[in-house]
Amino acid sequence: MEVFVAVLGYSGRTYVRACESQRKEDLLSCIVRALNYFGGVPRVLVPDNLKSAVDKANPYEAEINRDLLDLGNHYDMAILPARSLKPRDKAWVERMVQIIYTRIYAPLRNQVFTNLDNLNDAILERLESHNDQPLQGRKESRNILFETEEKQHLHPLPHDYWELKEYLQVKVMKNCYVQLHRDRHYYSVPYHYIGQKVKLVYTATYVAVYLHGERISYHLRDRTPYKYTTVKEHLPSTHQFVSEWNPGKFIEWAGHIHTDVESYIRKVLDNKSYPEQTYRSCVGILSFERKAGKDRMIAACQRASSFGAYNYKVIAQIIGNKLDRINPKEEQITMPIHENIRGANYYK
Repeated sequence: MEVFVAVLGYSGRTYVRACESQRKEDLLSCIVRALNYFGGVPRVLVPDNLKSAVDKANPYEAEINRDLLDLGNHYDMAILPARSLKPRDKAWVERMVQIIYTRIYAPLRNQVFTNLDNLNDAILERLESHNDQPLQGRKESRNILFETEEKQHLHPLPHDYWELKEYLQVKVMKNCYVQLHRDRHYYSVPYHYIGQKVKLVYTATYVAVYLHGERISYHLRDRTPYKYTTVKEHLPSTHQFVSEWNPGKFIEWAGHIHTDVESYIRKVLDNKSYPEQTYRSCVGILSFERKAGKDRMIAACQRASSFGAYNYKVIAQIIGNKLDRINPKEEQITMPIHENIRGANYYK
């Protein structure tokens, strides 16, 4: 495991946490946890020059990672990376790394931890002891200095929790939706943006759509595949029926008929890329329950599935040519016995 260390500049109050790597996701998560542990926000954050924090080091103005900069903006906290090969810029941390080797690493060295949570629980217990221990040559501990002199200078934590954002360029489809491909989920956008290329910004809890820096749509994130999250005001009045047609509706409809029909409809939904085409295929296929009867429709879906063909035309041809009534065993071709057929023994 990697170990993250953060120290407050005046009191020296320390936060330590083990994490899986130095990747951006782990670093930013540890920073957020550190701020929550301190219960406030300092004016400046001084990170090391690791790649997950700094895109390009510079002694005068480093290029900060976009996500770390976003975190700083969220907490109203300046980001001032330490200069390369200048350990004095982060002297507190350099010193604290040495101290935690003796006060945290050493007491835990003979213990075996099978998961990260248990390890961090043990680290936190030792960390509290470290922060309560009096400073060398003084009566006060780090915690006492923090509570009496430093805490009042921290900015309060914001009400909303910061989350790592992901970005995706997409095009608003003709049915007023954009797709979050990772979840196979669709979100509505005001209809007058149809055809526009927009930026999808999403976190673990929400999905937002931006055009030229302006937010035009916002939804709570839903990871249900093939589902549509809709704000009816986003749709033109002549197309609001689209909000009632969605994959979940067709899957439920098919499930009431037969499990094989439901399985077939799911495959149709997987194979289609344009939603309106998918809907029409599903409506056409499911309408055969009324036109040809439930049993024939089930048999047609089973036959088409055996071919690996998933579309309306295949079902229509099977039912139109009455192939659903033919037993597959009857179609097997057997070789007739004849004196001119040599057989396997001939070639031995």
